[in-house]
Order: sequence, then structure tokens, then C-alpha cells
Amino acid sequence: MSESAGIQQGSPAIGAAGSAPAAPGAGGTEGSAATVGSARIAVKKAQLRSSPRPKKLEKLGVYSSCKAEGACKCNGWKSQNPPPTPPRMDQQPNTVNLQERCRSCSHTLGDHVTHLENVSEEEMNRLLGIVLDVEYLYTCVHKEEDADTKQVYFSLFKLLRKCILQMGKPVVEAQESPPFEKPSIDQGVNNFVQYKFSHLPSKERQTIVELAKMFLNQINYWQLETPSQRRQRAPADDAAGYKINYTRWLCYCNVPQFCDSLPRYETTQIFGRTLLRSVFTVMRKQLLEQARQEKDKLPPEKRTLILTHFPKFLSMLEEEVYSQSSPIWSEDFLAGSSVGQIPIHTVISAAPVARPLYHSTSPVSVDLSSCGSVSPARKAVSALEPSPGGEKRRPPEPLAHEETKKPRIVGDIPMELINEVMATITDPASMLGPETNLLSAHSARDEAARLEERRGVIEFHVIGNSLNQKPNKRILMWLVGLQNVFSHQLPRMPKEYITRLVFDPKHKTLSLIKDGRVIGGICFRMFPSQGFTEIVFCAVTSNEQVKGYGTHLMNHLKEYHIKHDILNFLTYADEYAIGYFKKQGFSKDIKVPKAKYVGYIKDYEGATLMGCELNPSIPYTEFSVIIKKQKEIIKKLIERKQAQIRKVYPGLSCFKEGVRQIPIESIPGIQTGWKPVGKGKELKDPDQLYSTLKTILQHVKSHQNAWPFMEPVKKTEAPGYYQVIRFPMDLKTMSERLKSRYYTTRKLFMADMQRIFTNCREYNPPESEYYKCANLLEKFFYTKIKETGLIEKIN
Repeated sequence: MSESAGIQQGSPAIGAAGSAPAAPGAGGTEGSAATVGSARIAVKKAQLRSSPRPKKLEKLGVYSSCKAEGACKCNGWKSQNPPPTPPRMDQQPNTVNLQERCRSCSHTLGDHVTHLENVSEEEMNRLLGIVLDVEYLYTCVHKEEDADTKQVYFSLFKLLRKCILQMGKPVVEAQESPPFEKPSIDQGVNNFVQYKFSHLPSKERQTIVELAKMFLNQINYWQLETPSQRRQRAPADDAAGYKINYTRWLCYCNVPQFCDSLPRYETTQIFGRTLLRSVFTVMRKQLLEQARQEKDKLPPEKRTLILTHFPKFLSMLEEEVYSQSSPIWSEDFLAGSSVGQIPIHTVISAAPVARPLYHSTSPVSVDLSSCGSVSPARKAVSALEPSPGGEKRRPPEPLAHEETKKPRIVGDIPMELINEVMATITDPASMLGPETNLLSAHSARDEAARLEERRGVIEFHVIGNSLNQKPNKRILMWLVGLQNVFSHQLPRMPKEYITRLVFDPKHKTLSLIKDGRVIGGICFRMFPSQGFTEIVFCAVTSNEQVKGYGTHLMNHLKEYHIKHDILNFLTYADEYAIGYFKKQGFSKDIKVPKAKYVGYIKDYEGATLMGCELNPSIPYTEFSVIIKKQKEIIKKLIERKQAQIRKVYPGLSCFKEGVRQIPIESIPGIQTGWKPVGKGKELKDPDQLYSTLKTILQHVKSHQNAWPFMEPVKKTEAPGYYQVIRFPMDLKTMSERLKSRYYTTRKLFMADMQRIFTNCREYNPPESEYYKCANLLEKFFYTKIKETGLIEKIN
């Protein structure tokens, strides 16, 4: 059941230019305010969803019509004793009483929530999320000064309010539904890259791809000016058309960033040339001005890209945006592609809709240097030299100036020290990986292949046959080449069967191209609805084997699927292929439920079913380079540390004088940072230890300050949490570990509990409620530990 609210085409939009709706009371034009607002709402939702069920019923009762007999017209329960505004921090929450009467209709709270008695927790949490979005929009309505904007706020408020009453799903109803124009901005920019730059060598072409990614990302987080502001700036423009697109942008792209009960789309996916024309001039001017102002802050390797190539890229794109005869905006652009055209799906794509919001939403605060950066480890790999096929996923990329504001993790090595160490490495080539001696015993399997790719010797392209587009001669030739490679390398497979699958439009093939001809590939079929991909054929021609091509092929395939949100591979491997697939991370332990793949995957007699689960945080094509670099840095750090502490101390003479024992920490030369553990009894009996730890854990979970730590932190509720906290822990996980008898000693149990408190204080500011809960619960925990005698002294 879905609810919809009509938004009149061209009706006033929500918010002002550069001021995305933030949490109640937030405002301004800085993107950080919007991000804080979104995070604040997410925290409130998490708190409410972790409340006891009676508390949830009380919250939903406020927005639920009375179900008492006699056709009561009350549309929401109102407490006889409402809490003070603002609520007092020292006030204890009242116990929820379902028999408490409504001060409006005199019926009980239970009469208002009878329809929720058999509702699942998941559905109740969904409704509670809508409730907080309603309250947020209600605050926005009262704080908004513009009458037209207030009207649309109120329309969305009524839509969500109705959804709670009828337990429906919100749908913004308009004359048209997304996408509003074809081709989209994303498609148009893809076409532009092919139209203008497909003739370039692979390395230069990839530079253009990175610039296009940067541009698309900025559009997705750009704040449009209001129609009234636009009329003042450009009175001759089509005001009515802009007003329609502006309203659509707010309802489908902007407001859902904060009210996540509303469906959200990316700007580049649902809008086309019309919207791009309306924002391009202002956006180009502000981006280039920002780049000039911050040129001294840009890393040297990005300075040329941002200050030289990006302005030229924008100038060329501007011509195509405003040209009346540009072919890139034709829906038939691909059909008219030349023979040498790159397949569109191997170029670029805008970021997925569901990715976290790490980027600034301000049209001015733009850090162009963030293009291609993911983590400190991956930054050192050049963002301008990915695979020529361009099939690189684009994970969330925090801005550089935001990274510096992240809380430091305990034990982190200062970046200043790492930079100093890197400067002392006399042979940079030995650290970067591809330039190392390829015959070294420590070389990665894909090292030679990666070097050839960077030099442009080999290329990777995802290709497939199509029944809807005009045949591309080059792609057809590659498909024939793949059929020949698979037939020669897989002699037990019938040629007709290989040909049928390679040319089947439902199958795709990641092809390895060298000197213009196919030398290998992986044929696969994606099942997005089932969450897996079947690998059908995988082969490299015999005279090109043992060069790391197979590993590099599989790494490219992994990155392609991560980008398309498919994280599981399945394949039937014969006895000769099992070893290869094991090296690529496959195993016989299948993570995909059997019901998901039975009837979908082709069964082969005498073959072994193997699976591989992908980790979206791993940059597979650069993983061995990153590991090699990290090892070299750690090696140098250890050498520096050893040089600092290398000192020979005289022997201990105290024992000659009759001393029987001394504290360990008093021995000269003992490593700093070590602290003796508090003395206490270690229970030998496993059952007694289990019983004691279970009692302590139950006490902790029952404590009033334990609510933030009951379950694992959800990514949607705490953006960036798992980038800051490397080793998360929570009370639910501890309960599962205790049940499985993981805690064989008290130290293991105490270490996990301490990690909960440390993580909380690391991620949250000292003035936050979570930080205070961690301190209070930690004190309570150690009190209980002392009561049981597991520890006598706390250091």
C-alpha cells in the first residue's frame, strides 16, 4: 500500500539556495550544517528504534486516530501530562501506561494503537522513522519565512502524516515520474567523453574519465538557487520550466537526503540537458574560482589535473551543453557510434543512489582534490592511471578537508611521520610495486599484468552482444576472438555451446586485449535479483599464461561487480581450475543460500561448485600494491624505532643483594606502553566462568545507560562510523560470543567490553550523550567485575 501526495507542477520549492534542509534549528549555506542535520536525525531515529515497545506505541499513538467504539474523530492521542519544553535532562522518563486517557477525546492510549498490536518490529521502526521526518518537516514549516516554500513543506508534511495514519508508504505524486528527461546528465557526459576523447591513448583517456567523474559528483551534491533568486539573476530565462525542475529536484533528490522515508534519486540520473543548462554557467564559475583560491592546498599530483585539465574539460563540455546540434544529447548516439567507439558501459557512471553523503553540499566548499581518493593507503596509487577499460568502481570519497577533521584512532601513526619515512625510502620503485623485479619471490601474481596495463600494453573491456543496438564491428570481432580462446583452452566444452553463451545478450564477457587482439577473458551472467553472478568460462590463451593475466582479469571483474552491487560469484570448476579459483578467493563454502541459485546456475557433471564473497571496501586491482607499500613503510618505521630504543642496559645486580623479586615494569629497557593487569582470580572451571560472565553481562545489558550499545552500529545511522572504528563491538555480539563459549578467560571478556567504551569515546564528542553513557556504564561494569572477584585492582 502506497500513499501519494500531489505536488503541483511548478509549485514553490523547498529551501533556499545553498541551504539544504537540515535538522530543526540548523541552517546557513555550509554543507557541513546539512551533514550535521542529517546525522542528528539519524541519531534520533536510532534512539527511538532502540526504545522499549510501549515507548514506541506511545510515540505512534500521538499520530494515530482513535479506534474506540462510537466513531471517535480524534486523530491523535494527547497526554494528560505532556513533558516540559524543552525537556529537562535530569527528568526520568515516565512509565508508559496504555490506560492513560487522551486529553482530547478521553479514550485510552490503547484505543489509539489497537491497530499496531500485531505489527512487526520492522514495520513499527519504519513508521517511527516517518514520525521523526514529520516532526522535522513541522519544524521547517514554522521556521521557513518564504510562503511558497512553506506550502511545499506542508504538502510533504501532510503526505507523511497520512502515511502514518494509514500505515502506507510515501510516494510523491506528480504529472511525471523520474527520469524526467532522456538522455540523462550522466548519459550525456558519457557520450561527451566518447565523442571527444575516444581516440586518445588509454592513459590520457582515463584522465578525462576522472574529470568526468568529478563533474558528475559535483552535480549530485549541488544546491540549486530558488526560482525567485534565479528570476532576479536571469529574468529572461524560462522561469516556469526552471521552477518545475527545481521542485522535482527538491522532492526527489534534496529533501530525501534528510527525510529518508521519501524515495531518493541522484540528480544526474533523473535530469537531463535542460537542468544542466540552467546551472552550468554558475557552477563552472564557482568551481574554477574555488580551485584558484585553494591551489596551494592541492596535492602536487592533482594540481595540473585541477588547474589545467579541468578548465579545458569544462569549456569543451560547455560547447556541447549549449550547442543546438550536439550529437551527445541524442538518444540514438550509440546507434551511430563509429567502429572504434568504446562501449558506453566501460566508461563512467555516476555514484549509486544509496551511497553515504560524505561530500560537501555547498556550491562553494568544493575540494576538487578529492577526486579518486578513498583512504590514506589508496591515495598513494595514482588516481589518473586506473585500467584503460575504465571499469573502476567509485566508492564514497571523503573530501580532503573533512578527512583532517576526523577523530584520530588510538594507535594511529601520525601522517607527518609516515611522510617523513616515505621520503627516506631511497628506491621509490621498490615500494610502488609494478617497477620491482618481476622475478622476485615476493612479487605479486598480478604485478607484471598491472605494469603492462599502466604502460598501455593491455586493456580490459566489458563487452556483450546486443539485439537492440547497431552492431559494433570491433566488439563483434572481439567476441569472435573470445569464442576462439575459450574453444582452444576448454577443449571439453562443445564449440556450439561456447558460441551460444558468448553471443547470448544475457551474458557479458570481460575481455583482455593485447595489441588489438583478444588473449583472454571471463564470460559471466549477472543475476541482480538473486544477488550473485555465475562465471561460465575463464581462460587465457596458452602462450600468454603465467604472466598474472588471470589474476588481474579476476580482480577487474571483482571491481566491476562491486560497482554494480553484486557481491557474490558462483562457478562450477573442473579439476584443473580448482587451484586457480582458490588463489582468487573462491572456496567450496558457498555463502549464497541454495534457494537463491538453484534453477538459475548451470550444473556441470563432474565439476565442483565454488563461491567467492566480495568485500566492497577492497580495491582489488591495486590491493597488492597497497599491501606492498604498507609493508615497506612498516619496515622503515620499525627500523627507526629500533634505532631509537637500541640501548644496552647493565645487568640486574639487585638479586645478588638478596632481593627475591622485583616488579616487571621496574626493569630497565622494558617496552613503554605496557601496563600490568589488575590482579584477580582466574576461574579454572569453564562452567563457573561462563556463569559468572553471563551474570555480569546481564547486569550490564539491564543498566539504564546500556541502550546505545545493545546492537551493532548501523551504517545508515552513523555515516562514516566504520571508517573511523576499525574493530567494532557491541553487547549483542558479546552475548553471541559468550553463548558460543568464546570467552575462555576473563581477559578476553574484559577486552571486548572495554572496546565498546573505547570505540564510543573515539567516535563521539565528549559532550555527547553517548560519551556520557559509555563513562557511566564503564564504571558500573568495573564495579560488577570487582564484586565477583575477577579483578581486585583497577589500574
